[in-house]
Amino acid sequence: MTTLTISLPESLKEFIDREVETKGYGNVSEYVRGLLRQAQAGEADARLEALLLEGLTKGKDIPVSPDFWSELRQDAAKIQARKKQPEKGRSRSRRIA
Repeated sequence: MTTLTISLPESLKEFIDREVETKGYGNVSEYVRGLLRQAQAGEADARLEALLLEGLTKGKDIPVSPDFWSELRQDAAKIQARKKQPEKGRSRSRRIA
């Protein structure tokens, strides 16, 4: 793992220390990694939203029927089931903050 050193004013250091203590983080590094993961997830969500909006505004219209919705739900269930299966060779015990 790579080390990163940052300079903070004392007020931010005190804030981080309180967050670590009150939110159940083991140390400052865990807290910062959690913030970075949240930022990454936010960017991924924004990208997905942009792609969805682009598809809605530029996509070709298709007829929507009860069969369409049924097939869409089946496809979504398959994707969700695949995502719930543990990945081979990776530990699933890490904490996501």
